[in-house]
Amino acid sequence: MASFKSSLSFILPIALLAASSMVVANAGNFNQDFQITWGDGRAKILNNGELLTLSLDKASGSGFQSKNEYLFGKIDMQLKLVPGNSAGTVTAYYLSSKGSTWDEIDFEFLGNLSGDPYILHTNVFSQGKGNREQQFYLWFDPTADFHTYSILWNPQRIVFSVDGTPIREFKNQESNGVPFPKNQPMRIYSSLWNADDWATRGGLIKTDWSRAPFTASYRNFNANNACVSSNGASSCSSSTSNAWLSEELDLTRQERLRWVQKNYMIYNYCTDAKRFPQGLPTECKS
Repeated sequence: MASFKSSLSFILPIALLAASSMVVANAGNFNQDFQITWGDGRAKILNNGELLTLSLDKASGSGFQSKNEYLFGKIDMQLKLVPGNSAGTVTAYYLSSKGSTWDEIDFEFLGNLSGDPYILHTNVFSQGKGNREQQFYLWFDPTADFHTYSILWNPQRIVFSVDGTPIREFKNQESNGVPFPKNQPMRIYSSLWNADDWATRGGLIKTDWSRAPFTASYRNFNANNACVSSNGASSCSSSTSNAWLSEELDLTRQERLRWVQKNYMIYNYCTDAKRFPQGLPTECKS
């Protein structure tokens, strides 16, 4: 699929090119904001807390989590994914609460053979129920440089964005009986792990351990616009204002969202009638 990447460049709008050059301001410090949770030395915080790397080999992957819990926020992280033959690997970056009725907002990057595109897998869990997958190709090589992956989570909606371009919106439809994540504080988690039983072409392509260790890199974490939850109380700080708590997509961003979904979405649970023979989920019908 060598032609895949070249074909993307011909249909990339100028607006997206401008957005992809965004620099995240007021980046956090990994030593202050995160703790490494597993991997036996495979996760490393470097450059005085400005860079974090996760690695995976045949013995183990690695992961980290935020020290803070958040109840709503506008959260950015820059990632550079595993280069080359990343088949079988998954780099997960997500928000999650705990318990049997947990909430979760997922970015998962499914590796692939060299030259084939990564698949960006997204999902939203509310009160322990997920099955809301949307998958995308990206309009750039996510292994060549850092790119910004963002989650806007406010009481009205969840918006997934890449380099400032929205790719998915999950609206609050509690009025239609659809649970929405709004009561459970969530931590930020990330991990790099082996999932070659399903990640690449349904598990047909296995991880090539001769290429190990596999490494993903992180920088420029930003949660300046977020509500930190502690001991049952939530404190909302902001670098500008709390406008993000009621932010919605303006007409320009709605147009970008439609463009991405038309050109790069490769799976949408809301159009998978075979999967839901009793009828599509309620949130898909509005």
